[in-house]
Amino acid sequence: VVIESSFGAPKITKDGVTVAKALILEDKYENLAAQILKEAASKSNDNAGDGTTTTVVLAKAIAQEGIRQVAAGANPMDLKRGIEAAAKVVVDEIKKMSKTIKSSDEVAQVATVSANGDADIGKKLAEAFEKVGKDGVVTVEEANKSDDFEVQIVEGMSFDRGFLSPYFVTNSEK
Repeated sequence: VVIESSFGAPKITKDGVTVAKALILEDKYENLAAQILKEAASKSNDNAGDGTTTTVVLAKAIAQEGIRQVAAGANPMDLKRGIEAAAKVVVDEIKKMSKTIKSSDEVAQVATVSANGDADIGKKLAEAFEKVGKDGVVTVEEANKSDDFEVQIVEGMSFDRGFLSPYFVTNSEK
């Protein structure tokens, strides 16, 4: 999907959450539905790091069928309870089907899929995860050139933003 921007070059992506976040519709009711889809895609991205396109497609199908059922006389609350029960069954089945990744090769396979089939990136990510361990954090940053990437290990803790307290600052000029 190519997303037009009011500034800079257009963005090319296959990521469902990126596409959903770019949606702004003129009709307020359609935009409300788009906002709900954005929220669903964002939650999938936050919880699993993937599956955003599937989330949007499923949410759209559930909404369309729900509207059709309500128009045909179904009780909306019964419909809601049915959707919630079905979601629980699906989540339980997915949990049964899931398997724990145990080897660096398996990490590389999953990372390669997430990197759109780029085995080099998959191997580098597996290397990074192996070095930091199961409780470590791996941060991926965009490189200047598509062929240029490296793995850096930073010891210690990482904070999302700034200092916890301004009293931690020892050199205010930095």
